[in-house]
Amino acid sequence: MSVRVEESIEIAAPADEVWDLVMDPHRHDEWVTAHREARGVPDGELREGDSYEQVLCLAGRRFDVEWTLVESEEPRVAVWSAEGPKGSRADVRYELSGENGRTRFDYLNEFELPGGALGAVGKRFARGPARRQTRKSLKLLKRALES
Repeated sequence: MSVRVEESIEIAAPADEVWDLVMDPHRHDEWVTAHREARGVPDGELREGDSYEQVLCLAGRRFDVEWTLVESEEPRVAVWSAEGPKGSRADVRYELSGENGRTRFDYLNEFELPGGALGAVGKRFARGPARRQTRKSLKLLKRALES
């Protein structure tokens, strides 16, 4: 069973500007609260099938995640798949919509914690902190684009 976090935010910026920021792993430090580093990012614009490694920090623990861009419909939809430590994985969807210089950014993250008894217990407690971190990240995204 996976943990699902779904959040949205309205941003006073055009979709292409939002897209440029969220799709640049080198700029994740501007808005992703858990982000620490991006490694092996392909040069130029990311395309379907491209991968890179991200160092994240959650609950004081650093770990590496390998992200692959599964679907890309610039500047409207991006779907990512991730493999993390000990069998953890995530599927993340960015969906952008709007007009007249405003964008609604819909974010969906479905993730699997590592298996076993520890993972089963962790799932009960993971949704709240994940939702709080997502909301904080989206507020940072809004601030970065509106300032």
